[in-house]
Amino acid sequence: MTNLSKKLLRITGRTNARYGLIKEGDKILLGLSGGKDSLTLAHVIKHMQRVAPFNFEFQTVTVSYGMGENLEILQDYCIKENIPHKIYDTKIYDLAKEKIRQNSSFCSFFSRMRRGALYTYALENGYNKLALGHHLDDAVESFFMNFSYNGALRSMPPIYSAKNGLVVIRPLIHVRERQLIEQAKEANMPLITDEACPSMRFDIKMPVARAKTKEMLRKMEEENHSLFTSVRKSFENINLSSFCEEEYLD
Repeated sequence: MTNLSKKLLRITGRTNARYGLIKEGDKILLGLSGGKDSLTLAHVIKHMQRVAPFNFEFQTVTVSYGMGENLEILQDYCIKENIPHKIYDTKIYDLAKEKIRQNSSFCSFFSRMRRGALYTYALENGYNKLALGHHLDDAVESFFMNFSYNGALRSMPPIYSAKNGLVVIRPLIHVRERQLIEQAKEANMPLITDEACPSMRFDIKMPVARAKTKEMLRKMEEENHSLFTSVRKSFENINLSSFCEEEYLD
């Protein structure tokens, strides 16, 4: 059994209690990419299932893009760790060759298609909640990218209801990425990295906005060590009337 950081379990436990992410009778599906985030989240939810004073079901699923990915190492690891795991075969890779427009965002396209596949699998198999492995760094990066490039103040909530009725939860949303990196190293997790990304099969220039934002935040954090703590608190302290939207003006 993989040993999890006590601090990691404390943060995710508080997040779950505060936002009611997982409750009695829930049927949880976790999108398992095989990266550090989703693998660590699988262990966290498995731990919760063991110690929580309520019962819920839990399943992981890996979306296969239909490009001949080798998922045996991930499958074997899940069997070894007693993590319930399924593979959902799709034709996303073939669809991309037909549907994606020239000069459009490949990462955005595959992200939408993967999320759609997870929604489909969850709804077809009776799951009421979909767990995703986004962490605090993802949320802060998305916030800065949205107002820098899209002209919007938007981030990643810990829980929300999708239009199809599924509830999407992010139990790691208050966890720093470096904690997940350290946890994966300590547990010697067999991580699937960029070689499994279908975008890597196309001769394209990869998007740079997130990489630039990540680097900008790294430099800002060097100057202000409490940056991410402050931004996280700001997500919970929103003064709508201080902006220019007429609906919220006093």
